[in-house]
Amino acid sequence: MPTSTSSTPPGRGRGRRGGSRPTPAPGRRDGAALTPVRAVALAVAVVAALAGCGFGGGGDEGGADGRTGTGASARAATAPDPTRCPAGAGAGAGEGQPVPAGTAVGRARAPRGPFLVDPHSQAAQQAAADPGGAARVGALVRTPTAFSVGDWITDVTGEVHSRAAAARAGGTTAVFMVYGIPHRDVGAGYSAGGFPDGAAYRQFTRQVAAGIGDARAVIVLEPDSLGQIDQLPADQVTERYALLRDAVDVYAGLPATSVYLDGTNCGWVAPAEMARRLGEAGVAHARGFAVNVANYYRTEDEAARAEILAALLGDAHYVVDTSRNGRGPASGLTDAWCNPPGRGTGATPTTDTGYPHADAFLWVKTPGASDGECGRNNPPAGTWWPQAAAELVRNGVG
Repeated sequence: MPTSTSSTPPGRGRGRRGGSRPTPAPGRRDGAALTPVRAVALAVAVVAALAGCGFGGGGDEGGADGRTGTGASARAATAPDPTRCPAGAGAGAGEGQPVPAGTAVGRARAPRGPFLVDPHSQAAQQAAADPGGAARVGALVRTPTAFSVGDWITDVTGEVHSRAAAARAGGTTAVFMVYGIPHRDVGAGYSAGGFPDGAAYRQFTRQVAAGIGDARAVIVLEPDSLGQIDQLPADQVTERYALLRDAVDVYAGLPATSVYLDGTNCGWVAPAEMARRLGEAGVAHARGFAVNVANYYRTEDEAARAEILAALLGDAHYVVDTSRNGRGPASGLTDAWCNPPGRGTGATPTTDTGYPHADAFLWVKTPGASDGECGRNNPPAGTWWPQAAAELVRNGVG
């Protein structure tokens, strides 16, 4: 099993510097311009059509496609509210063409619950190191949370394999957040780093895949990578799409792994543009996309946008990061995506979501790990922050 130092960042610097584990910090476009009224009207029509299709919500024991749930349990996703989800309503006519439905095996493979509770998670390590404060973060210790995998880990295959083996032994599904692409976090920089070139990243992809093997797993692939891609020069854009397509194909080629690309959040990139980026990144070969990773938007707002995006992507599916969205996003704060106070954990991980295309609610971002310095002298990205962890638990609604 992994040692404590491999999965807990020492908090010296960010990215590869000092060996700290970076944490994704998407959502820098919260002030995106609102779309026209006609776009909102179309969004209503799209979501209404989806709600009438009878898609199930998904349970912890799979049916023919690894999910349960019927129209009786599915909740209707309303159209995005542009005051709470500023980019979500951008599904207007003429803004993009739907991506053809995928036919690859990876599109058909839904995840199954329950999800792995990692005994070596950051929360578990900190509770063991501070028994007196363990009760304050007990909920974090007991809740399945993604294991972050990137360029700061020395034995990638070994660390991944230990979680995959634990999942196999316990009949659970391991969740991995893969975060090592070259030019990572080019937009904010708090988690800057990644592998030095495409060759190193391709090798890393295969090391992760070797660690998973035939175990049941979920891959949330490179948060921020498509949200920030417009900030890269043309040659790096081309490389990034190629690396993501390669990674999707490698992970989707595993026998029991579900792959989700970066779908940003409802305050960042409008669905039509997001669908174009996802299509170029190979989403037709993946199960779908992940939304709200490391952000705070409410689940219902993320689902409203994601259902529109799913329709544009040929009925792709999605997962929602609910790790810190129980109180919704902060307001009146500069860079509200970065360590906002007063937040709480959201719905605990499950495949019983009730939304037509939502495969699962997951805790992708580690609650209690800092988003970065945030211009407010907060701890470096990935560093465990006891006060923030305790506050998230106190305010939690999951």
